[in-house]
Amino acid sequence: MARFINFWHRPLVSFIARTVLYTAILIVLVYLYSYRGVAGGHFIYNEF
Repeated sequence: MARFINFWHRPLVSFIARTVLYTAILIVLVYLYSYRGVAGGHFIYNEF
């Protein structure tokens, strides 16, 4: 178990893991925004 924890504390492994995680979160957010669309629903600027 200690080898597994030490593996994730390496700088390169940690950097790659965080990059993949943040990229996945960004892709999901962009997908959800494009799925919702600006013209649909209650977009804040539709009333102006």
